[in-house]
Amino acid sequence: MVRLKYCGNRSADDVQVALASGADYLGFIFTESKRNVSPEEVKRWLALASLGDKQLVGVFVNASVDQIASVTEQLPLHVVQCHGHETPAELAVVKEATRLSVWKAIHHDDGALETMKQYAGVADGYVVDSRVAGAWGGTGVSFDWEAVPRYLEEAARQGVPCFIAGGITPDNIERLLAYRPDGIDISSGIETDGRKDPAKMKQIEEKTKQYLAVGKGAK
Repeated sequence: MVRLKYCGNRSADDVQVALASGADYLGFIFTESKRNVSPEEVKRWLALASLGDKQLVGVFVNASVDQIASVTEQLPLHVVQCHGHETPAELAVVKEATRLSVWKAIHHDDGALETMKQYAGVADGYVVDSRVAGAWGGTGVSFDWEAVPRYLEEAARQGVPCFIAGGITPDNIERLLAYRPDGIDISSGIETDGRKDPAKMKQIEEKTKQYLAVGKGAK
Protein backbone atom coordinates (compact mmCIF):
# COMPACT_ATOMS: atom_id res chain seq x y z
CA MET A 1 0.00 0.00 0.00
CA VAL A 2 1.21 3.47 -0.90
CA ARG A 3 -0.52 6.25 0.99
CA LEU A 4 -1.05 9.64 -0.67
CA LYS A 5 -0.81 12.97 1.11
CA TYR A 6 -1.97 16.08 -0.73
CA CYS A 7 -0.39 19.02 1.05
CA GLY A 8 -0.58 22.79 0.91
CA ASN A 9 -4.36 23.10 0.56
CA ARG A 10 -5.07 26.81 0.76
CA SER A 11 -8.66 27.49 -0.31
CA ALA A 12 -12.18 26.11 -0.01
CA ASP A 13 -11.86 24.88 -3.59
CA ASP A 14 -8.59 23.07 -2.80
CA VAL A 15 -10.21 21.34 0.15
CA GLN A 16 -13.27 20.28 -1.86
CA VAL A 17 -11.06 18.87 -4.62
CA ALA A 18 -8.79 17.07 -2.15
CA LEU A 19 -11.73 15.62 -0.20
CA ALA A 20 -13.16 14.24 -3.45
CA SER A 21 -9.79 12.69 -4.36
CA GLY A 22 -8.23 9.38 -3.47
CA ALA A 23 -5.81 10.93 -0.99
CA ASP A 24 -5.39 9.39 2.44
CA TYR A 25 -4.15 12.63 4.05
CA LEU A 26 -4.84 16.33 3.53
CA GLY A 27 -2.08 18.68 4.63
CA PHE A 28 -2.35 22.30 5.78
CA ILE A 29 0.60 24.65 6.25
CA PHE A 30 0.56 26.66 9.49
CA THR A 31 3.82 28.51 8.96
CA GLU A 32 5.27 31.21 6.73
CA SER A 33 4.72 29.98 3.18
CA LYS A 34 2.88 30.91 0.00
CA ARG A 35 0.49 28.13 1.03
CA ASN A 36 0.09 29.37 4.60
CA VAL A 37 -3.41 29.14 6.08
CA SER A 38 -5.02 30.01 9.40
CA PRO A 39 -6.90 27.57 11.65
CA GLU A 40 -9.99 29.76 11.27
CA GLU A 41 -9.91 29.41 7.47
CA VAL A 42 -9.46 25.65 7.60
CA LYS A 43 -12.26 25.28 10.13
CA ARG A 44 -14.58 27.20 7.80
CA TRP A 45 -13.60 25.10 4.75
CA LEU A 46 -14.02 21.80 6.59
CA ALA A 47 -17.50 22.80 7.72
CA LEU A 48 -18.59 22.67 4.08
CA ALA A 49 -17.89 18.98 3.55
CA SER A 50 -17.40 15.62 5.24
CA LEU A 51 -13.91 14.30 5.92
CA GLY A 52 -14.93 10.70 5.44
CA ASP A 53 -11.96 8.48 6.21
CA LYS A 54 -9.37 11.09 5.28
CA GLN A 55 -6.94 12.30 7.92
CA LEU A 56 -5.71 15.85 8.45
CA VAL A 57 -2.08 16.80 8.84
CA GLY A 58 -0.95 20.15 10.24
CA VAL A 59 2.50 21.25 9.09
CA PHE A 60 4.58 23.44 11.41
CA VAL A 61 8.12 24.81 11.21
CA ASN A 62 9.95 25.46 14.49
CA ALA A 63 6.67 26.41 16.17
CA SER A 64 6.26 26.54 19.93
CA VAL A 65 4.30 23.84 21.68
CA ASP A 66 1.70 26.45 22.61
CA GLN A 67 1.30 27.47 18.96
CA ILE A 68 0.85 23.87 17.84
CA ALA A 69 -1.52 23.04 20.69
CA SER A 70 -3.64 26.09 19.88
CA VAL A 71 -4.17 24.84 16.32
CA THR A 72 -4.89 21.26 17.39
CA GLU A 73 -7.51 22.53 19.83
CA GLN A 74 -9.33 24.32 17.00
CA LEU A 75 -9.11 21.64 14.32
CA PRO A 76 -9.62 17.85 14.18
CA LEU A 77 -6.03 17.14 13.19
CA HIS A 78 -4.81 13.54 13.21
CA VAL A 79 -1.12 14.25 12.66
CA VAL A 80 1.31 17.04 13.54
CA GLN A 81 4.17 17.32 11.05
CA CYS A 82 7.27 19.12 12.33
CA HIS A 83 9.13 20.38 9.28
CA GLY A 84 11.92 22.44 10.83
CA HIS A 85 14.86 21.92 13.18
CA GLU A 86 12.77 20.41 15.99
CA THR A 87 14.79 18.12 18.25
CA PRO A 88 13.70 14.66 19.44
CA ALA A 89 13.02 16.20 22.86
CA GLU A 90 10.82 18.87 21.34
CA LEU A 91 8.89 16.25 19.37
CA ALA A 92 8.28 14.34 22.59
CA VAL A 93 6.85 17.48 24.21
CA VAL A 94 4.54 18.06 21.23
CA LYS A 95 3.30 14.46 21.44
CA GLU A 96 2.63 14.84 25.14
CA ALA A 97 0.81 18.16 24.69
CA THR A 98 -1.36 17.19 21.70
CA ARG A 99 -1.80 13.42 22.16
CA LEU A 100 -1.49 13.12 18.39
CA SER A 101 0.86 11.29 16.04
CA VAL A 102 3.90 13.42 15.27
CA TRP A 103 5.85 13.11 12.03
CA LYS A 104 9.30 14.56 11.45
CA ALA A 105 10.43 15.99 8.14
CA ILE A 106 14.01 15.11 7.22
CA HIS A 107 15.73 17.17 4.55
CA HIS A 108 17.89 15.00 2.32
CA ASP A 109 21.64 15.47 2.51
CA ASP A 110 24.70 13.40 3.39
CA GLY A 111 23.92 13.45 7.12
CA ALA A 112 20.14 13.05 6.90
CA LEU A 113 20.07 9.33 7.61
CA GLU A 114 22.03 9.80 10.84
CA THR A 115 19.66 12.61 11.78
CA MET A 116 16.70 10.32 11.18
CA LYS A 117 18.15 7.72 13.54
CA GLN A 118 18.11 10.25 16.37
CA TYR A 119 14.30 10.35 16.31
CA ALA A 120 13.85 6.60 16.76
CA GLY A 121 11.17 5.89 19.34
CA VAL A 122 9.84 9.44 19.19
CA ALA A 123 8.73 10.16 15.61
CA ASP A 124 5.58 8.34 14.49
CA GLY A 125 6.50 8.79 10.84
CA TYR A 126 8.83 10.64 8.49
CA VAL A 127 8.59 12.88 5.45
CA VAL A 128 11.85 13.00 3.51
CA ASP A 129 11.99 16.20 1.47
CA SER A 130 14.49 18.03 -0.70
CA ARG A 131 16.92 20.45 0.89
CA VAL A 132 16.56 23.79 -0.87
CA ALA A 133 18.26 26.92 0.46
CA GLY A 134 15.79 29.38 1.93
CA ALA A 135 12.82 27.02 1.82
CA TRP A 136 11.42 24.31 4.09
CA GLY A 137 9.29 22.57 1.45
CA GLY A 138 6.83 22.97 -1.39
CA THR A 139 9.62 23.87 -3.79
CA GLY A 140 8.82 21.44 -6.59
CA VAL A 141 12.43 20.21 -6.45
CA SER A 142 13.16 16.50 -6.07
CA PHE A 143 16.22 14.89 -4.49
CA ASP A 144 18.19 11.89 -5.73
CA TRP A 145 15.66 9.08 -5.31
CA GLU A 146 18.39 6.46 -5.32
CA ALA A 147 18.70 7.39 -1.64
CA VAL A 148 15.06 6.46 -0.95
CA PRO A 149 15.71 2.80 -0.01
CA ARG A 150 18.01 3.82 2.85
CA TYR A 151 15.33 6.04 4.38
CA LEU A 152 12.68 3.36 3.95
CA GLU A 153 14.91 0.77 5.62
CA GLU A 154 15.56 3.02 8.60
CA ALA A 155 11.85 3.83 8.97
CA ALA A 156 11.02 0.12 8.79
CA ARG A 157 13.63 -0.55 11.47
CA GLN A 158 11.85 2.01 13.65
CA GLY A 159 8.44 0.54 12.76
CA VAL A 160 7.00 3.76 11.31
CA PRO A 161 6.00 4.94 7.80
CA CYS A 162 8.20 7.06 5.55
CA PHE A 163 6.71 9.46 3.00
CA ILE A 164 8.74 10.91 0.15
CA ALA A 165 8.22 14.55 -0.85
CA GLY A 166 9.71 17.07 -3.23
CA GLY A 167 9.15 17.56 -6.93
CA ILE A 168 6.77 14.63 -7.46
CA THR A 169 4.49 15.00 -10.49
CA PRO A 170 2.27 12.77 -12.65
CA ASP A 171 5.20 12.62 -15.10
CA ASN A 172 7.77 11.16 -12.70
CA ILE A 173 5.75 9.34 -10.03
CA GLU A 174 6.30 5.93 -11.66
CA ARG A 175 10.03 6.26 -11.15
CA LEU A 176 9.47 6.95 -7.45
CA LEU A 177 6.92 4.14 -7.09
CA ALA A 178 9.60 1.68 -8.22
CA TYR A 179 11.24 2.19 -4.81
CA ARG A 180 8.02 1.22 -3.00
CA PRO A 181 7.71 4.17 -0.60
CA ASP A 182 5.24 3.91 2.28
CA GLY A 183 3.71 7.20 1.23
CA ILE A 184 4.01 10.05 -1.24
CA ASP A 185 3.59 13.68 -0.23
CA ILE A 186 2.67 16.06 -3.06
CA SER A 187 1.98 19.78 -3.12
CA SER A 188 3.07 21.73 -6.22
CA GLY A 189 2.91 18.59 -8.39
CA ILE A 190 -0.89 18.53 -8.18
CA GLU A 191 -1.36 22.23 -8.86
CA THR A 192 -2.12 24.27 -11.96
CA ASP A 193 -1.79 28.05 -11.62
CA GLY A 194 -1.54 27.70 -7.85
CA ARG A 195 -4.74 25.70 -7.42
CA LYS A 196 -5.17 21.99 -6.73
CA ASP A 197 -5.93 20.26 -10.01
CA PRO A 198 -8.28 17.25 -9.94
CA ALA A 199 -6.97 16.02 -13.30
CA LYS A 200 -3.41 15.83 -11.96
CA MET A 201 -4.65 14.11 -8.79
CA LYS A 202 -6.46 11.55 -10.93
CA GLN A 203 -3.27 10.89 -12.92
CA ILE A 204 -1.31 10.39 -9.70
CA GLU A 205 -3.94 8.02 -8.32
CA GLU A 206 -4.29 6.00 -11.52
CA LYS A 207 -0.54 5.49 -11.82
CA THR A 208 -0.34 4.50 -8.16
CA LYS A 209 -3.19 1.99 -8.59
CA GLN A 210 -1.53 0.53 -11.69
CA TYR A 211 1.69 0.11 -9.78
CA LEU A 212 -0.07 -1.60 -6.87
CA ALA A 213 -1.98 -3.89 -9.22
CA VAL A 214 1.18 -5.02 -10.96
CA GLY A 215 3.07 -5.26 -7.67
CA LYS A 216 6.40 -4.56 -9.27
CA GLY A 217 9.21 -2.34 -8.13
CA ALA A 218 12.85 -2.48 -7.27
CA LYS A 219 13.76 -1.49 -3.77
